Amino acid sequence: MGEKGVSVLAGDAEFGRSGSSSQAGRPRGSATSTVKRLFDIVAAGLALLLFLPLLLLVMAAIRLESPGSTIFRQRRTGYRGQVFTILKFRTMTVSEDCDQVRQATKNDERVTPVGALLRKLSIDELPQLWNVMRGDMSIVGPRPHALAHDEYYGALIPNYAARFRAKPGLTGYAQVNGFRGEISDMGCMSDRVAADNSYIEEWSLALDAAILLKTIPLIFRDPNAY
Repeated sequence: MGEKGVSVLAGDAEFGRSGSSSQAGRPRGSATSTVKRLFDIVAAGLALLLFLPLLLLVMAAIRLESPGSTIFRQRRTGYRGQVFTILKFRTMTVSEDCDQVRQATKNDERVTPVGALLRKLSIDELPQLWNVMRGDMSIVGPRPHALAHDEYYGALIPNYAARFRAKPGLTGYAQVNGFRGEISDMGCMSDRVAADNSYIEEWSLALDAAILLKTIPLIFRDPNAY
């Protein structure tokens, strides 16, 4: 399912290359429950069928606009520190998966015209439905970061690695509360991590449903989507 775990230090929680943690185990809630997994499979399967025509149309638009793969692949850290390959529609002229990954910024010159529209409407994230089907991700959960960002912020923010107690999600509690987009200072990431860990601790199906409902309007008017 994934590669070996990435070493991420975060205060009293450490996930080593085996993907295990000595102190940050399963969340107090059930963010890794069987019920949540069943919901993920049903929701992702139905969404893939529903969006199949759109997926094919987007792939054609990307291929016509610029040469290269229509799918962007990058390694991310998942549940209990296990590394997996995330799938997105390619929205940039470059594909970065190295020790130093530059985060997308507003008016980023690397973003293609088609890519800008896909990012604005979060359509570029739809291939991650396949990540959900595979078990790498969940519909709702902490958004995964690039490995380089995990290493950097994990060494600076206490309890950063505690967010790996649940599978990463297509959308999350942090995102619907405004903690999305460019990280301008350490406080931005600290707030995002705090929201992720709060979600894990307070998880319920009702909370997932509320997050999904709040995600829908953000697709059309999220100022932090670019």
